[in-house]
Amino acid sequence: MKIEIATLFPEMCENVLAESIIGRARKKGAVDISCRNIRDYTKDRHRRVDDSPYGGGMGMVMQADPIFNCFEAVCADLGERPHTIYMSPKGKNFTQSRAVELASYSSILIICGHYEGVDQRVIDEIVDEEISIGDYVLTGGELPALVVADAVARMCEGVLSDELCYQDESHYNGLLEYPQYTKPASWHGVDVPEVLLSGHHKNIETFRFEKSIEITRERRPDMYENYIKTHNIPCKK
Repeated sequence: MKIEIATLFPEMCENVLAESIIGRARKKGAVDISCRNIRDYTKDRHRRVDDSPYGGGMGMVMQADPIFNCFEAVCADLGERPHTIYMSPKGKNFTQSRAVELASYSSILIICGHYEGVDQRVIDEIVDEEISIGDYVLTGGELPALVVADAVARMCEGVLSDELCYQDESHYNGLLEYPQYTKPASWHGVDVPEVLLSGHHKNIETFRFEKSIEITRERRPDMYENYIKTHNIPCKK
């Protein structure tokens, strides 16, 4: 798939996207992620992209034209209209299930706001959905955009070694993930649960499922209640 990020700080995004699993996936062509500098699409000779808000108030607002021009350039280069996301604290909370859905698109464009936000008119004209990564406010949309790009890209074919790498994780199946252990078998007087050393795959699977249920019930009762309701499992109080 193709992921485009429209931002005032492309170097910031590139520094993150060039590293680790996503960086390696980009190099081998498993996923195509590009960052565009919104300033490149302004007609202002000083490369200005913001102005004071109508009606007064603190801070500056990003202008519609540079963002719209960037959007049009992306559409032209892709040969299609990408599913367009604006990262905003007013958006719907980002979830694993939404990441799965976004991974099915052929292309997405993520717009990073800054200052006091973006002119509402360009949001109304080109944005398909607004997404938030949590109930708090950051200085810009770059970190949230990177979160979304990472969560979506890692589910693209060839990014991870196997689909089980993400299908067995927290949130993917509606539960939090079970505890993980590695060598040594005993550390600081605490032993790895015996069942994990047994080689009995069915027992290991049962143990992990029970631990997932237990952790989800303790830490995310909302997720637990939804899971047992969906799967018709008797509720443990």
